Amino acid sequence: MSHRIKEIIDEIVDQYFENDRYNRPWIIGFSGGKDSTALLTLVWLALEKIREEGLGSLNRKVYVVCNDTLVENPIIEEYVTNVLKAIDKAAKEQRLPIEVKTTTPHLEDTFWSCVIGKGYPVPNNTFRFCTEKMKIKPTSTFITNQIAADGEAIILIGTRIAESQQRAKSITKHDIKGQRLSKHPLNPNTYTFAPIKKLMLEEVWYIINAIPSPWHFDNQILFKIYMDASADDYECPTVVTNDSHRSCGQSRFGCWTCTVVKEDKSMSALIKNGIEWMKPLLEFRNRLIENRNISANRNNTRRNGQLAVDETGHNMGNYTMEYRIELLRELLIVQKDTQQFRSSIDLITSQELIAIQVMWYRDGNFSTTVNDIYNEVYGYDLQNDNLSLQERLLLEKSCSTPAHFLLIQELLALQKNKVLLMRKYGLQTDLETRLDSYIKEVSL
Repeated sequence: MSHRIKEIIDEIVDQYFENDRYNRPWIIGFSGGKDSTALLTLVWLALEKIREEGLGSLNRKVYVVCNDTLVENPIIEEYVTNVLKAIDKAAKEQRLPIEVKTTTPHLEDTFWSCVIGKGYPVPNNTFRFCTEKMKIKPTSTFITNQIAADGEAIILIGTRIAESQQRAKSITKHDIKGQRLSKHPLNPNTYTFAPIKKLMLEEVWYIINAIPSPWHFDNQILFKIYMDASADDYECPTVVTNDSHRSCGQSRFGCWTCTVVKEDKSMSALIKNGIEWMKPLLEFRNRLIENRNISANRNNTRRNGQLAVDETGHNMGNYTMEYRIELLRELLIVQKDTQQFRSSIDLITSQELIAIQVMWYRDGNFSTTVNDIYNEVYGYDLQNDNLSLQERLLLEKSCSTPAHFLLIQELLALQKNKVLLMRKYGLQTDLETRLDSYIKEVSL
């Protein structure tokens, strides 16, 4: 093991025993990528050193927190799921104070709930709702809960100065001279610790390739993922000093739906290197970008009713209901086709489908339902919580006209789906809006 890496382990050990009245827990943001894997490896080795050398008690809790956006690259998602199981199992067997946690966005904040449910245009550099709703918010909620329980928390981050100029600026900006810990820019009473910030890319790969995984996982799987996902402008692998000390390209893995970047190089490279079943995902992602600013796909108002038309008459509001319906149909077709090759993959969850139906009801769409589209694509219905046959017969008998029966069903649907989302605020407004709409229809 290199002298430099031993120094980092010693620094982690020293920081672990820093006296503080809260015994602040450590939170490691674990994505499963090369940097977070290297960071967790060194922290794990530091904990082993404390125990083996009798340096003290392992009283400080270490949380390994993975944020699942629900639209992660499927290859990475499968890998991370298996790694987290191995980490959890090994930590328990070795009696280390490491606990694995996974965070997800709130149901109303998921990518598909926002885009297909609410009609948000897919993210770009000027409208990037995804970072806040799908990444920052879920993790911040977990951190806040830990702060409430423990007073303060320290977040261990795997950022490196050599990673990019932007990362270097960010690290330098928040560094406090002469101190290891920096104030977290978003969470009060939270600090950050970046043990590997000075490591070069080759050193990160040295840790992954030359040091056996302390949680007994095959790191060559991760190396192969990076190798397959490397774009043409990187040679991968390259030998640095010997066969065990290899480096690889700087491929970035994120959401497979990411429309902020112009081109998803990692997914394109994976397809080129034999993972052809991902091609429909890439093509669908590209269509999301191509169709984003088509006027016919957008309303002339935003969700708050504000006019959204530019000087040329181009609609700039949220997506129309017709386009949202088409998006869901396309997504389910892609999911069905993908499942022929990887049956375990769900591109959209059942909970999200329910949430989308809620939002469509709130937006006044009672004609084409999520279940209709699902049945059209898959040939069978989703589970639904509509009225039973007996309830429908009683309701129909009580109504003087079929229109009243339909109206009451729609109002009940609004109420029931609010319960499913566990958030009842706005229900009165939804009901009043539908009643006003019905009165206008009757008076015409």
